[in-house]
Parts: sequence; structure tokens; C-alpha cells
Amino acid sequence: MRTTLDLPKDLIDEAMKATQIHTKTKLIITALEDLIRKSKISELKNFKGKVDLGIDMDSLRDRKCRS
Repeated sequence: MRTTLDLPKDLIDEAMKATQIHTKTKLIITALEDLIRKSKISELKNFKGKVDLGIDMDSLRDRKCRS
């Protein structure tokens, strides 16, 4: 899909230098993919400690209880 964007040249140059990406298209695609990935990770962090998987790690690792 073709889109015209007005982006700051210094920002694009800095991003291209930092990532070693040589085309603007690939740079924008990579940035969007990274933004989506970070957003999904952030959403998953909301479930931390709230999901009980019912897994006994000691029995999975063949450990004796230390009680």
C-alpha cells in the first residue's frame, strides 16, 4: 500500500543508523512490527500472577519436598 508521510529527516536518519536498516520502507515496517510486538507483550503482562496453571514444578523436576 502506498502512503505519503511527512517524517522528520533527522529522526529517520538516526533510526536507520541505529538499526543498520538501509531503506525507509523496511525501517517503517520494522518499527510498526516492533510497536505491535511491544503492545502485545504489555497486554500479556496484565495477566502476571492471575493465571493458575496448576503445575507443580517440584514434581516436574523430580524434586523431593523440603518440608
